[in-house]
Amino acid sequence: MAAGGVRAQLREGENAGATLVQVDATKTSDHPTFVATLDRLGRARDQLPTDARAHLDYLVAWQVVYAGDYVKGLPLLEAIADHSPSRTLRMRASATLVNILGMGHRYEEAFVRLNGMVASLPAVSDPVARMQALIEASQLLTSAGQYDLAMDYANRAIAESTTPANACKTNMVKLHAMYQAGKVDGDDASFAQWVGECQASGEVLYANALRADVADSAIKHGHPTDAIALLQRYYDSVLHDDYPTQTAQVQATMARAALATGDLDAAQRYALLAVKTAVPGEYSEPLVSATRTAYLIAKKRGDWKSATAWLERNTEADKGYLDDVTARSIAYQIVKQQVTASRLEADALDKQNQILHLQREADQREAASTRLYFLMLAAITAAIVLWLLRTRRSQRRFMHMARTDGLTGTSNRQAFVDECAAALAGASRSGEKVSLVLFDLDHFKQINDTHGHAEGDWVLLRVVAECRDHLRDHDVFGRLGGEEFAVMLRDTTPAQAREIAERMRTAISAPSEEHRTILRATASFGVASSVMFGYELDRLLMKADEAMYQAKNAGRDRVVIAT
Repeated sequence: MAAGGVRAQLREGENAGATLVQVDATKTSDHPTFVATLDRLGRARDQLPTDARAHLDYLVAWQVVYAGDYVKGLPLLEAIADHSPSRTLRMRASATLVNILGMGHRYEEAFVRLNGMVASLPAVSDPVARMQALIEASQLLTSAGQYDLAMDYANRAIAESTTPANACKTNMVKLHAMYQAGKVDGDDASFAQWVGECQASGEVLYANALRADVADSAIKHGHPTDAIALLQRYYDSVLHDDYPTQTAQVQATMARAALATGDLDAAQRYALLAVKTAVPGEYSEPLVSATRTAYLIAKKRGDWKSATAWLERNTEADKGYLDDVTARSIAYQIVKQQVTASRLEADALDKQNQILHLQREADQREAASTRLYFLMLAAITAAIVLWLLRTRRSQRRFMHMARTDGLTGTSNRQAFVDECAAALAGASRSGEKVSLVLFDLDHFKQINDTHGHAEGDWVLLRVVAECRDHLRDHDVFGRLGGEEFAVMLRDTTPAQAREIAERMRTAISAPSEEHRTILRATASFGVASSVMFGYELDRLLMKADEAMYQAKNAGRDRVVIAT
């Protein structure tokens, strides 16, 4: 393009730096104008002052990753974060990298960036950069399950907020962390307050993020029509913002709500949209939810071929998502330990320098000082060895926690699936008979709603204890989620599996002699055997699930064998 054509992209008398500051502040509230302005100024980039050009480069990189193109956007942001002469732009690019590395599943890199960003924060005075860094720190820590720390960063951001838009963003981040931590519900007045504040300040993207939490809470509390009404009212604005992550979340939530109301056509439409919108290659919570909804729809319609296909996609997505959640937590712990190790190493080096200084003095004095040196060196070495041993024990303990259900001590869903897959592979080669038992506590929600979650937890603990009395050491026992459990019975015929399931069912429903205050619970059991259905875990799970629902439909508190 000719120079005259380039200059034509700048309006007469326009201050490009001021224009960039203006659209930067409204990039989420007026995204189409933001994109159009970047395109216009990008064609005049060579005519811009150095500061404005650097600012433009950062905003272009931000827009690339906002649109979901992480492969192209990450190198652009890394170049700015590592080499920009502007301390403010380095901080802003680092904050965006923390967000995108987390969304791109590169969690260890994300937490390394986070530590460097937080360490540099005291030297940065620009309020926009500081606000962005604190918000991204809070969001990454929320994704890793570090809710208290996430709320701490959000509170720091709230304290530094000076505009309605910043107040909206910081309070949204805090409320989301509190909701994920179970410390606040969607009907809390704070949600209504900050949805209104975000809407009034033009930050519709953040208002819709809060609405998504409110809708999710409504579905969990049995009010799916309220969720549908809320999300449909603002669905067009979600599409207008063109943020794939939020769009997929809203579509998946609308699919769940429509399924809960029995509107299978709407549920399928939104579920397919969510699957299509989800960022490619990312095992996200919306993708897990949407594939699960599509499976349940096909199952309700009796389309077993589609149900099987969707169940396979859901299993893959669920495994990927659970692996991803575990990876976030492990990455946080690894980087935390690396930081601690670096500090200890620095302390050790400092002490070694002190020792060398003492040694030089000792050479001029007497041999006793030399003995002191060796004693101190031995103490430091012993301290480092002790720290390494403790670190390894902590890592082993953390890996165990990542595969164990925190309440019952049984295998969690991922650990159960992995153990069953290995067991079935061996059984298939040897011809060993294997049975899969699924059971679900009847009317468990009523126990929580009527007597509280503490009583519900005691019921779950008692159920696990009773079942373990009837299982063998080589059986695989796991909690799939909520009040649903599964058992893989090794070397067991269908008749033997029925007998074991009946013993567990009877033990669960019997009054507790040890804890008479614990409520009586019943459970519905479904049993599927490799004798009839082979050794594919997905097929055994589906058949056991069907049998379990037959038990529920037949009156609950019974065992049904899949045929």
